[in-house]
Amino acid sequence: QVQLVESGGGLVQAGGSLRLSCAVSGRTFSDYAMGWFRQAPGKEREFVTTIGWSGGNTFYADSVKGRFTISRDNAKNTVSLQMNSLKPEDTAVYYCALRRSITTATMSDEYDYWGQGTQVTVSS
Repeated sequence: QVQLVESGGGLVQAGGSLRLSCAVSGRTFSDYAMGWFRQAPGKEREFVTTIGWSGGNTFYADSVKGRFTISRDNAKNTVSLQMNSLKPEDTAVYYCALRRSITTATMSDEYDYWGQGTQVTVSS
């Protein structure tokens, strides 16, 4: 069974930075895309960013483009999300997800495994 564990969330002031990490363990797949999603209180889960197997193919939601950067280390089975210039509207629980495909995707139902989430709170 594949397990995803996020870390790195916390409380930060607006304009600050945080780096989230997601460690993948268990029966991993040789070729898989990864994604980050977030869910704010009272809102639906929304797409943040995704990265293909090679790391060369990335895609971002317009709301985070230019501020967030996704990366991965396949040797360590980890994916990271560097978040800069954080805004109060970035406050949410952030989830990493694994898709059993080499291609990226933006819809949550296209992902097969999920982490438990990590809270990010940005104060104004």
